[in-house]
Amino acid sequence: MGPLIRKFFFRILYLSFSLFLGGCQLPYYLKSAAGQFSLLSSRVPVEKALQDPSLRAEEKQKLSLAQEARQFAEQELGLESSKNYTSYVALDRPYVTYVVSASPKWELKAYEWSYAFVGKMPYKGFFTEADAQAEEQGLVKEGFDTFLRGVSAYSTLGWFKDPILSSMLRYADHDLVNTIIHETTHVTLYIKNSADFNERFATWVGNKGTEMFYLKKEGPESPTVEKLKQELHDEKIFSEFISQEIKDLKSWYNSLPDNQKSEDLRRARMKDIQTRFKEKISPQLKSQLYARFPEITLNNARLSLYSTYNKDLHLFDEAFEIAHRDFRKFLDLIKSLESHQDPEAGLQEIIQRQKKTASTKSAA
Repeated sequence: MGPLIRKFFFRILYLSFSLFLGGCQLPYYLKSAAGQFSLLSSRVPVEKALQDPSLRAEEKQKLSLAQEARQFAEQELGLESSKNYTSYVALDRPYVTYVVSASPKWELKAYEWSYAFVGKMPYKGFFTEADAQAEEQGLVKEGFDTFLRGVSAYSTLGWFKDPILSSMLRYADHDLVNTIIHETTHVTLYIKNSADFNERFATWVGNKGTEMFYLKKEGPESPTVEKLKQELHDEKIFSEFISQEIKDLKSWYNSLPDNQKSEDLRRARMKDIQTRFKEKISPQLKSQLYARFPEITLNNARLSLYSTYNKDLHLFDEAFEIAHRDFRKFLDLIKSLESHQDPEAGLQEIIQRQKKTASTKSAA
């Protein structure tokens, strides 16, 4: 075992042992450590991967694009500079990890797993689909709604130099750029016990950053920029829709007497959400971003995931305006919430103070 590999190995073991001390199961973390170690030991520099004759021209183009996105995120947006995404790993599977989410059947609240350094998280990842399915089955037996999905990319939050994965090269170009910016946002700021805020922040930065990237790269008249505008339009509409539906569903759960609860009633309520979307929201959409929403199997676990990533994204629009559309000032504003017990509430307070100040100036 060489010194560099040994360094990675012991760092992973340290992380795993620390997480175990935080109250999690040691077997899970040892498996995770082995999976992470295998991933890191398979990395090759992007420059070397670009010389690999087994990679198709399209894959090499995406590797180069990822480098452009990484540099843009650091130099133009002011995100954390790192060696992330300067190496490449060819996987032997379609996804790098499989992630399980869960929620109680009669409460729209994410089931949370506790981790030592990042705090509580509304999902749990596994390097094998079989392990994820076993976790999901256990939660189903306990009476939870569940949702299992394959994941093509994730961030180690600065613990390791994250590689570009072959699973990421299946993305459309603009989705790959979005992913690089999204994950770099997590390295820049990740507030413990605030997973929802962190993911919404990274979602917003990924969306906005990708638009800015292509405006600079291709200009405002490019087809890619037009496509991004359409998707951002739909993202905003969907965020507003799902935020209100989540609020209404929580109220419905709270108001429903126990003797009226039935699985048929709950499923009908889920279908109502999808029907409203199809009738009221679908006609407003300009892209295929949420075209499948009326057909998916909807439950509390999936809705909680939408809550984690899509709820109240307008708050970051307003924060960006407060920062005078200066991305670095915007980042500083969000970073000021790092020690806040509830960063989302803190952001709302800042926005309300700004509105009050603006109103006072307008009346003067």
